[in-house]
Order: sequence, then C-alpha cells, then structure tokens
Amino acid sequence: MDETSETASAPTTTSPMDVQRLIEGARDAMTAKRVYGDPVERDGTTVIPAARVRGGGGGGSGRGSGPDGEGEGSGSGAGFGLDARPVGAYVIRDGAVEWQPAVNRERITLALIGLAGLVVWALRSVLRRTLD
Repeated sequence: MDETSETASAPTTTSPMDVQRLIEGARDAMTAKRVYGDPVERDGTTVIPAARVRGGGGGGSGRGSGPDGEGEGSGSGAGFGLDARPVGAYVIRDGAVEWQPAVNRERITLALIGLAGLVVWALRSVLRRTLD
C-alpha cells in the first residue's frame, strides 16, 4: 500500500447538490478499504496490508452586501483531505495471525542523523569546557 494523499474541493459556487456530492465522495473515500488492502495469498500465507488513514474537511458560506450597501455578496465552498500511510500487515500462516509493522527507513535514517548531530554537539560542548 503506497502512501497517498488526496484532496477534493467543491467549486467556488456550491449548491446544496454539490455539497451533497462532496459529502458522498468523502464518505466513499474513508472506508475500511482504505485501511485494509486486498488480501494477497501465496504459498499458503495470506498477507493483509493495513494503513493509518486520516481525513478532515470543512466548509463555508457567505451572503450580504458590501460596505455602505454597495455591491452584492455571495460565496461558499467546501473541501476535504485524506492521508493514508502504511503501518504494517497481518500475516496469516498455518492458522496463526501475526502483526508485522511497516518499517519506514527514511524516518529511522532521519532520526539517527538527528541523534548523531546531537551527540556531536554535546561532545563539542564537553570538549570546549575541558580545554578552557
């Protein structure tokens, strides 16, 4: 399951029908199918991928006249976003289920680089105090 991000928004002039369509699209996007991928079976082992899925949405509206009663106002809008990231997979083998977490090598590498930088900074501070 690849990392995905999706965003949908309604047109700037939103009618009740457009908002309903947006809500239906958001509901369809946030299903269990987004969390659990299709099972893959090979050589008696079944793997079911899982993801963390987050979403959010918002909307707006507006009406009225401009300042001093001039002009005319209007407006509306709505949108939602969806973020899915792999977290692991359930592995079913010989009737036993095992959870295998996904390993994000980039995140681990960045954490190690940050830790190494912190260690270098700390050693430098200690050495400066020692030499002064």
